[in-house]
Amino acid sequence: MATSYGWEWFIENFEAISQINLTSYKRPQMERRINSFMRSVNSSNYKDFLDILSKDKILYKKFIEHLTINVSEFFRNPAHWEVLEKKIIPMLLENKKKLKVWSAGCSTGEEPYSLAMLFKEKFPDTVDEIYATDLDIEVLDKAQIGIYSEKAIQSLEYNYQKKYFIQNKNFFKIKEDIKSMVKFQRQDLLKEAFTKNNDLILCRNVVIYFTEETKQKLYKKFTNSLNANGVLFIGSTEQIFQAKDLGLKPIATFFYQKA
Repeated sequence: MATSYGWEWFIENFEAISQINLTSYKRPQMERRINSFMRSVNSSNYKDFLDILSKDKILYKKFIEHLTINVSEFFRNPAHWEVLEKKIIPMLLENKKKLKVWSAGCSTGEEPYSLAMLFKEKFPDTVDEIYATDLDIEVLDKAQIGIYSEKAIQSLEYNYQKKYFIQNKNFFKIKEDIKSMVKFQRQDLLKEAFTKNNDLILCRNVVIYFTEETKQKLYKKFTNSLNANGVLFIGSTEQIFQAKDLGLKPIATFFYQKA
């Protein structure tokens, strides 16, 4: 009996070589991304495509980058960061001097470095280290290098550009005092245990790619990893339905506190 090399076969065998479980992602969206990449390498079926990925390490890396959808910028959605600065962080600091902060799905580092700049500028000595994680080791490498194009920092306040970056022609390298505040590490949010006792977690524009069932599981894991009264900051296209059932309560748009 002939083997059917369909979608289920592909995701099972792809997980065997990548450790990435695609069943947790929205299938239509994921299929479109995979099929567009297959067309770009002239591959017409999943078996041939997997054979190519297994043999070509450079192409495999490009595919992982294509799949993990890395879009980031410094202080993305500035109005939300203003709420974080004016309301959320002062509230968290009412009962403690140091905060434990995690940027989940940090991509190329703009988000955790934004956090580091914010804390250094407005709340000095209130965070020892910002934990930043992502599934994609390639983007983590870029984040740890900390070099950004002129375009990447153009929306950043001029004060922050001058104070926290070193310009080299058309590139800007983040200064060591900001870099040293961030610890980068690879993590699969779907499979691996979360750090505990977090006061603030940012997971923004990450779960939109997951199925509803996976979203609920993730939000529950985030809730369990927060300290009492800790806060989860989500993306501008996201909303947590039935937050109460997950042990959360909304305290501002896109901000949820552990109930």
